[in-house]
Amino acid sequence: MITVSKRLDGIGEYYFSQKLREIDELNKQGKNIISLGIGSPDLPPHPDVIKVLQEESARPNTHAYQSYKGSPVLRTAISTWYKTWYKTDLNPDTEILPLIGSKEGIMHICMTYLNEGDEVLIPNPGYPTYSSAVKLAGGSIKAYQLTAANNWQPDFDALDKTGLAKVKLMFVNYPHMPTGQLPTKDFFEKLVQWARNKNILIVHDNPYSFILNDHPMSLLSVEGSKEVVIELNSLSKSQNMAGWRVGMLCGAKERIDEVLRFKSNMDSGMFLPLQLAAAKALGLGKDWYDSINKIYRQRREKVFALLELLQCRFSKDQAGLFVWAKIPAGYKDGYALSDEVLYHANVFITPGGIFGDAGNDYVRVSLCCAEEKIDEAMLRVQREKELIR
Repeated sequence: MITVSKRLDGIGEYYFSQKLREIDELNKQGKNIISLGIGSPDLPPHPDVIKVLQEESARPNTHAYQSYKGSPVLRTAISTWYKTWYKTDLNPDTEILPLIGSKEGIMHICMTYLNEGDEVLIPNPGYPTYSSAVKLAGGSIKAYQLTAANNWQPDFDALDKTGLAKVKLMFVNYPHMPTGQLPTKDFFEKLVQWARNKNILIVHDNPYSFILNDHPMSLLSVEGSKEVVIELNSLSKSQNMAGWRVGMLCGAKERIDEVLRFKSNMDSGMFLPLQLAAAKALGLGKDWYDSINKIYRQRREKVFALLELLQCRFSKDQAGLFVWAKIPAGYKDGYALSDEVLYHANVFITPGGIFGDAGNDYVRVSLCCAEEKIDEAMLRVQREKELIR
């Protein structure tokens, strides 16, 4: 009998993979579900980006294997992007590693640094892939709880009391997903100093910094941060290129070289036309970000109205592609509210508990849906509430 490896013990199918399959079955039954769950931008990249991909793909000499470190054109574009928007200097030759999406970078980092018994600080609530990657790499999860009372930031005093001798990595993510909490300069500086004192490598996952945020920040902008910080970034959200799978890892040369030792054994580089198109996308100006944020801002107002209809409470000072909201009294948890809305109103919103038990009393609503769809979702919810009455 063929059995799966022990490393898959405790690793379930990704929640959204399973839920999308359920929604597909409901649609086959004629339910026409409106999905407000996943943060996959529904808008296209800039036309000039698509044009570069088309033109470069038509060339006969762009189809070979590429450098494991990525095209110099893309690395230079990433360096310029960081300097322009984050005021952060990165050497394009030594401090940048293009990735086939930043999600793969999470796995590469865990496989590069973790031995059995090593502990990793994981935010609760936080992106579920952090936990699964740590488990797959053989590490142990040490969750740290985030709360609204502490602005969804780590409580360093509480962390110090838990015993950190076995902790090797710490995942952080600001603007935070799922709560939308923005970072401050003081918080970033405190985080870097704390990591230096504890000799912990901080992995900052930074894909949401341009969405509904006028002041993008990089943790690498903090003086001395390269000693203890590596940063993941992505074109999936800010450039509407989720399916293109283009991301990056940035940090000190030593860290890049270490991760490359693992990554170079996992793939054979990224399609060159994709890299050149990504370089074009990174060169877009403020008008691009303003244009997509105008759309997201309008959608967010609609989502606020939907959540008010559901009697949820939320902050209007959130960044990123989602709105995080506390469920009203009377529901056991966010799963209960999510199921009620799905099965009675044919609208899917994400239960906050999938991001950890600290999210049990919350739901998350995506902005990656046209305004008319959000309007229709509100009508459906309103009709359902009237039927319940």
